[in-house]
Amino acid sequence: MIHLKTPEEIKIMAEGGKILATIMKQSLKEVKPGITTNDIDRLAESLIFKYGAKCSFKGQNGFPACSCISINEEIVHGVPSARKLKAGDILSLDLGLYYNGFHSDMAVTVPVGEVNFDIQRLMRVAKKSLKRGIKLSRVGNTFGDISNTIQRYVEGQGFNVARDLAGHGIGKNLHEDPEILNYGKRERGAEIKEGMVFCLEPMVVAGSGEIKLAKNGQTYETEDGSWAAHFEHTIAVTKEGTKILTDMGDIDLDNNDPEE
Repeated sequence: MIHLKTPEEIKIMAEGGKILATIMKQSLKEVKPGITTNDIDRLAESLIFKYGAKCSFKGQNGFPACSCISINEEIVHGVPSARKLKAGDILSLDLGLYYNGFHSDMAVTVPVGEVNFDIQRLMRVAKKSLKRGIKLSRVGNTFGDISNTIQRYVEGQGFNVARDLAGHGIGKNLHEDPEILNYGKRERGAEIKEGMVFCLEPMVVAGSGEIKLAKNGQTYETEDGSWAAHFEHTIAVTKEGTKILTDMGDIDLDNNDPEE
């Protein structure tokens, strides 16, 4: 069942989303060669507490940390550790925040130092596929319209989506209905209505799209070892239109890409 939010509830979620976007910006500034993923996680957790909020992910299905930090072939749910980042890696930082009774959730993939052209393109396609999904997140469309648009764009650029992973509704619970696939057919699934709040999160891979669960029992990786990029925003459908509650301005989803 999809729970519609009132304007007052969306206002609270917007406040939480703004805090989360600020924390994401501050955490990403620390991404550089030599830092550990534990260091990034500790910073993110301290900032969440500073703003009077709680970590959404910690304890979810046994997840041991505040943030999910996935590197290279890891797609989502990477567990922070003493692993040091190296120049040429890419890092996906996925953060969730619980604020005044509601969750917000977002993810960004960034390079660690310089990365090659193919990896830059992988990240750009993942970022732009999210942007295209957001454009279709309006009253009267269906979630299948969003899923199909993401799939067609990603596959048209020579990549694949990780089909066994999906976006989701969000609110008082971190994961709510509907499940939002990154592939599908137009005019399928629930119709988008005012009051819906959900997370779109394309997970784009350079290889086949097949995934496996890592030995730690938490992290999903590509089956073939190809690299992955992950972008996510919390979206609200309101009377005034579609709003990105976790908007980061020009740090992600920029409008300066010549391929746009």
